[in-house]
Amino acid sequence: MSDTGKSQSISSEIEALRSQFGDAVLDVKEGLDCSVVYLDKSVLVEACISLRDDHGYDELIDICGVDMLEHPAYVQGEPRFEVVYHMLSVKFNKRFRMKVRVHDRELVDSVVEVWPTANWFEREAFDLVGIIFNHHPDLRRILTDYGFEGHPLRKDFPVVGRAELFFDELQWRCVYKPNKVENRVLIPKTWPGVDRG
Repeated sequence: MSDTGKSQSISSEIEALRSQFGDAVLDVKEGLDCSVVYLDKSVLVEACISLRDDHGYDELIDICGVDMLEHPAYVQGEPRFEVVYHMLSVKFNKRFRMKVRVHDRELVDSVVEVWPTANWFEREAFDLVGIIFNHHPDLRRILTDYGFEGHPLRKDFPVVGRAELFFDELQWRCVYKPNKVENRVLIPKTWPGVDRG
């Protein structure tokens, strides 16, 4: 398929989402590898079902949470987090990306019913960023310890963490102690295309 054919098919999918969901399609941007649709969270599950059944996106590649707190485009008061859905159509060899913006502690409907692989992806986004998925069958931590406090991929989480885990020989178990490591910033943060001269 030529590049023109790919862009036409993606455009038709975006138009189908716009005609089906109207103002719930908040924005459309052209990404590096595929189109990106910003969607209102109220129609998320219905849009995923439509993309799977009507447009052939039979495989969910990933779901991730993004903390926009330090991003140059972030405006105070807007939703701080983005939930990003990466989809693949194996039959048509094309990708699609959908984003939903949410505030802290705001619920996002789970898409486990649409793609069962979303189960672990949503647990990871919950564990590392703190996105809460409504109607998830087993929303608990997947990468950090069960007693872990906080979400390590949030921008306001300390780089060195809040506690250290040690094995105590006297108690013969693992114990947490307050972290005594100082946070050092050796490399300043830069964003692509910003402050490049």
